[in-house]
Amino acid sequence: MSLLRGIVRTAVISGTASAVNGRVARRQAARFAEEDARTAVLRQQAYAAQVSGNSASVVAEPAPSAGTASAPGPRSANDVIAQLKALADLKAQGILTDEEFEAQKARVLA
Repeated sequence: MSLLRGIVRTAVISGTASAVNGRVARRQAARFAEEDARTAVLRQQAYAAQVSGNSASVVAEPAPSAGTASAPGPRSANDVIAQLKALADLKAQGILTDEEFEAQKARVLA
């Protein structure tokens, strides 16, 4: 009788552990899928901002006149701060490496 009780107890414990493991695995997979989707959206936004920032600066720059050097137009301090905050957020999330962050920061501050 005690042998049967031990077998049943082991089966119940194994079944419970298996069910909990499956539930945890599904929950983690859903969380990782959400993180991947969020990261993809952030990368897409960063790329779009970078592309639109580059094309806007190309379009917005005045044509150089004879005898003067081409200087970019004045940018607001709020625009620069917003760009730096966005870069810092991307770096904090691991989307940008330290080198990429420094290169983009130098571009924004130039």
